[in-house]
Amino acid sequence: MAGPEHTETLGKQLLAGPLPVLDEMLQAIGTGAYVVDDNGRIVAVNAAAVELLARPVEDLLGRDAHDLLHRDAHGRPVLATRCSMRQVFHAARTAQGEQEYFARGDGSLLLVSWLITPYDLGDRSPRTLVLFHTPGGEEGADPRPEPALRQLSELERLALLAETTSQLTSTLDVKEAVRSLVALVVPRLADWAVVDLITEHDEVWRAAVVQADGGTLVHHEDLQGPMPPIPQESPMPLSRALRGAASTVAGPHTYEREPDSGIAVEQRRLFDATGIRSAAIVPMRSTRRVLGALTLGRGTTPGDFTPADLPLIEDIARRAGLALDNAGLYQRQRKVAETMQNHLLPQMPRVPGLQMAVRYLPAPDASRVGGDWYDAFALSDGATALAVGDVVGHDLEAAAGMAQLRNMLRAYAWALKEPPSGIVDRLDEAIQHITDVAMATLVFARIEEIGDGHWRLSWSNAGHPPPLLISHDGLADYLTDGHNLLLGTGVRAPRTDATVLLPPGSTLLLYTDGLIEQPGRSLDEGLSRLRRHAAALAHRPLASFTDELLHRVRRAANDDDIALLGLRTPARN
Repeated sequence: MAGPEHTETLGKQLLAGPLPVLDEMLQAIGTGAYVVDDNGRIVAVNAAAVELLARPVEDLLGRDAHDLLHRDAHGRPVLATRCSMRQVFHAARTAQGEQEYFARGDGSLLLVSWLITPYDLGDRSPRTLVLFHTPGGEEGADPRPEPALRQLSELERLALLAETTSQLTSTLDVKEAVRSLVALVVPRLADWAVVDLITEHDEVWRAAVVQADGGTLVHHEDLQGPMPPIPQESPMPLSRALRGAASTVAGPHTYEREPDSGIAVEQRRLFDATGIRSAAIVPMRSTRRVLGALTLGRGTTPGDFTPADLPLIEDIARRAGLALDNAGLYQRQRKVAETMQNHLLPQMPRVPGLQMAVRYLPAPDASRVGGDWYDAFALSDGATALAVGDVVGHDLEAAAGMAQLRNMLRAYAWALKEPPSGIVDRLDEAIQHITDVAMATLVFARIEEIGDGHWRLSWSNAGHPPPLLISHDGLADYLTDGHNLLLGTGVRAPRTDATVLLPPGSTLLLYTDGLIEQPGRSLDEGLSRLRRHAAALAHRPLASFTDELLHRVRRAANDDDIALLGLRTPARN
């Protein structure tokens, strides 16, 4: 049994990391719910469970759920080997059952029906969700019309909502979220699903019109696409839903009257084309705004929708709205980051006789826009400067630091008639006083033609992965000379240069560590992998060489950005 210190730790975890999302989801579930970790200890619980169990939150968090709650009909502890819920928990599968007893805080027993299912928040921490409620009798039956969703038991509804949250929060792509939403509700709740989304410019786009045809989902793309603007005063169901005003049950008769807007015309077309006889139309909202509307339609499925069906569909739409809003924010953030990064990276100069190709791949996570960069520019003595570097950090501050570093390097390289090591030394001294850059790595080189088609490369390396030189015949070697301390250490030590003649038709590759690093693999393995593939691709045109090299070498698990500069000297005549 966990002590007070473990309980306090778990209580703190509930307020940090992914658990606030989990807690918010639990509170939205209309029955008792708690989540256990892979050891069976309770890590989150909702208010309904606290009330049903007559126990304060602090009496639940951190406790072994089986030891704390499970009893037989006489109030005695149940052996774990004889507890069906415990067996399902260890099997990591979804199941439901009845006639179980939970011990309440006041010493009484609570007869419960339950559903248990594995739950994944996407943070690689296995958890299990437990839903429970007290079985109800037939007394006090609801006098409202029997809903079309009457075939779903209470536990099935709760399981559907839990699955909706799990599925939709597992993606940060809007299109994938729409596909997941449709797959959740069709054909389980209806044989048609229609998703209308409001774009950033307040335009409406019909993103999905999907029909369940047996076991297949058929997308009717002819009914998808742009929609007319949202009318401000229309009382028609979809118009009201897109304004966030109300949910409504509708049918073909709803749109038989003279249309009051272009959206009403499109809705009449939808009902005519699909044969939907009954529809539930609900808004999709986030905490900030209305994101669109979800329409569930029945054409061949028995039963018409009634107002009693709307709360469940609204709950699904609310979860969808939060997921779509998160996905939209992520995509906008990523677009801003990529746009900023691309504007900061320069165009390559034209150097007679030399070919150059550059590539930049952003990190998959939009928040990890970083300080990787490349540059090439003419020097005052006619040589050409080459640079690839990496400012420590993965955020907009690192990208801004990269821009500062690049501009300072250009100024020093143009003004000072010094070898690369001298330029890098001046840069190292300056960044500690006039920039926000903490540390950075850099390869700075100059290349110049020395006659007879030969090119000379001189460089100084400040803690960066070594350049790779590949001959026309596929011999690949790393240029490991001229290696010095990275920038920003505060250590003043002499920096060295290195020089090499580039053979005709050879390829020089400057790159950042995102190309060679991978979790669980050594740096030597990454360097060896890059050298093998670069040698195999030496015969390809430079643009094809760089593209295929990135495709082959960058691992799927790589979460870093990559900057790459490739240069090729003229082949021998």
